[in-house]
Amino acid sequence: MSDTNPHQNVTFPSTSGTAHGYLAVPESGSGPGLIVIQEWWGLTDHIADVTNRFAAEGFVALAPDLYGGKTTHDADEAGKLMGELPVDQAATDLVGAVDFLLAHDAVTSSTVGAVGFCMGGGFVLVLAAQQGDRIGAAVPFYGVLKEEFPSFANLTAPLQGHFGETDQMADPASVAALAERIESESGVTPQFFTYPAGHAFFNDENHMGTYDKAQGEIAWNRTLEFLRANLR
Repeated sequence: MSDTNPHQNVTFPSTSGTAHGYLAVPESGSGPGLIVIQEWWGLTDHIADVTNRFAAEGFVALAPDLYGGKTTHDADEAGKLMGELPVDQAATDLVGAVDFLLAHDAVTSSTVGAVGFCMGGGFVLVLAAQQGDRIGAAVPFYGVLKEEFPSFANLTAPLQGHFGETDQMADPASVAALAERIESESGVTPQFFTYPAGHAFFNDENHMGTYDKAQGEIAWNRTLEFLRANLR
């Protein structure tokens, strides 16, 4: 496990103190704001690369470092880090990220988007429910949370999700129940896609042996189209 993170290039205030993250700005110098939320591995090379990919597509993308510099590629260690991360603390750091982007000179949108993977997908839903109409689009990839999701009553953002049919961490029955709960509590009908793939099928570092290039590209293109349609 590493305790230092070379990807940290910005800091921003949060109610838990000073938070860190990785910011990537489009070549044009401006664009809609987007938060990219890490998997349980931390702010890894993969997450920084995904953040750069979003910037290359025209978004001002910020990946908050929820582990304070720590990263790992060991599943047991990742589970430990996720288990030790208080959901409330992560949520306050993410609120700071929203504030940071909305105040940033390069951000052209009046709301921000949020995309997250695995643990980060769970936090996308928490953030969208917490921040209401400050989130203009929410995209969880196979989102999981170590505890019960909070109320979705304040969620207003359009919601698109991507899940694997053979995912044991976010299985189809759980995903269907989650979609029903979101709609009943918020009135928002989620657009959830399922793919013939397993958990983390988008992660091309392939730590779990489930990366699927073809399905990942489909999910990526759907995500870009969705974000462009909803972030103004």
